[in-house]
Amino acid sequence: MSTSPSPTKPGSRPRRSAEGAVRASQLARRYDGLGSPCCGCHSLDFFSLLFAANSAAPTRVPASRFTMGIKAALPRYELYLYSAVLGVALIWAGSWISEASSENVNRKTFKESVKPGWHYFGRKMDVADFEWMMWFSTFRNHILFALVGHVIFAKIFTIIAPKHRSLIFAMYGGLAVLVTMGWTFMALVLSHCIILYSVALVKKKWMCFAAGLSTLASIKLEPYNSWQEALVTGSFDLQDILFYGGCGFSIMRCMSFALENCEKKDGNYSFCDLLKYNFYLPFFFFGPIMTFDRYHVQANNTQLTRKDREMWNITTKALLHLGVILVVDVFFHYLYILTIPGDMKLVTKLSDWCLAGLAYSNLVYDWVKAAVMFGVINTVATLDHLDPPQPPKCITMLYVFAETHFDRGINDWLCKYVYDYIGCDHDKIFKELLATICTFAITTLWLGPCELVYIWSFFNCFGLNFELWVAKFFSLPPFSIIEGGMGEAMSRRIRGVFNAANFWAIVLYNVLSLNSLEFAKTVGRRLIFKGFPLSTLSVLFVTYCGVQLVKERERQQALQEEAEPATPADGAKEKAE
Repeated sequence: MSTSPSPTKPGSRPRRSAEGAVRASQLARRYDGLGSPCCGCHSLDFFSLLFAANSAAPTRVPASRFTMGIKAALPRYELYLYSAVLGVALIWAGSWISEASSENVNRKTFKESVKPGWHYFGRKMDVADFEWMMWFSTFRNHILFALVGHVIFAKIFTIIAPKHRSLIFAMYGGLAVLVTMGWTFMALVLSHCIILYSVALVKKKWMCFAAGLSTLASIKLEPYNSWQEALVTGSFDLQDILFYGGCGFSIMRCMSFALENCEKKDGNYSFCDLLKYNFYLPFFFFGPIMTFDRYHVQANNTQLTRKDREMWNITTKALLHLGVILVVDVFFHYLYILTIPGDMKLVTKLSDWCLAGLAYSNLVYDWVKAAVMFGVINTVATLDHLDPPQPPKCITMLYVFAETHFDRGINDWLCKYVYDYIGCDHDKIFKELLATICTFAITTLWLGPCELVYIWSFFNCFGLNFELWVAKFFSLPPFSIIEGGMGEAMSRRIRGVFNAANFWAIVLYNVLSLNSLEFAKTVGRRLIFKGFPLSTLSVLFVTYCGVQLVKERERQQALQEEAEPATPADGAKEKAE
């Protein structure tokens, strides 16, 4: 989840309740492992991957429709083999984790994070993730009450006064923030808004960045953050999270407003526009961030129509999120994937397959958590006729750093105002290096500078640039000539080998922010050095199988998109609400 973390003391690691934001800075440039542009694909769970081969009959298409290694089909029996290998490997790794969980359930180190679970199972469950428990157990009713109240309030006034619905959203959001956090917090947020609005009137982007980043630093660095936090009176369990989340996201929204105001040709946006944008309750504390230009247009749209079956789709997604929540809670009774990595004495005794499964499952779980939490908020926003940032792409579908992000809202913000602005077409090595350094510098400040964040930022910045360097290198002769002379299927297989290695670089570089640096180092040593060659090559082969199934899904989607005729802009069936 993209909750803004409170500043972390040097040497300590971010709390899991705030770690979702750590992955927010990964960017949306898309390259294949050897440098070719990837075709688009949606988030996909493992079971969709596993059975992608079932519809993977080789299709004869003109050669002009192929990009080397991207749209090349593999034999169906080969894809069946990959599906079988991947399925067996995941079951095998899961069995090791389940065994380690059952055998060590009564360890002293598990006492705080493994608690009695559902009565029906008669087992303890992993409750190590405060954020998950906060959303779906401890403070579930409070969050549900606030969101349901917003939906009812917004619906009534959307019908009565559709032209003023953005103002109604802000009034309800501001009242909810005031009741929850008190007038001192509200005054602090308003002071940030006033400062950044004043700078926005100058219409100088560098001044907007300077003021915005300085304000952001004031809630991330000592002693300024402690002084501001002390202004908020009262004490309750969510105060820290709501304080840093509310202030952090508020400042990022104000920066978006200021930067968009610089682009406005005639006049300026009003301060009321900023308040209406900033105090939309579903986005206020936990995100995601919609850039001001998108929100302003959508929230002030008075032509409120819905596409055919849109309400059915919203209801289906809401039920799907509920089902996923229940499934995750069931899994927590049998797989203690969050607690085990915290006990390094136990970690050193586990098998290589168990460690690989733990590292992978932690990233998958974090994606599931982000998808569900953003999905709940996005459902509310969709009911308000907004088109919010979509949930992140599943980690299973990733094999390049350029696609790795866990918060699409922050990702869009960084790309629009920093990464794409500096990097332009992302084809020049030095421009790309400067763009990624600036992007990760802002991300480091957003997270609260500490040793762990520095390490995470460095390796992910390096990984993003290394992909471009490799792409440039392999585009030169003789490599380009060799690839051009080989078959497209063989090119896809060779690329898959590189992608498999890249996948584990993504896992290791990001799992340190979820668990600890020691756990990431242990997994890396076991899989790369101590487990070589058996564990290393077997894990890479399983990963290669998964990458090829992802590529097959991408190939089918690319061919389907090309085959679909362009639909007229007014062809969509809509109905007035």
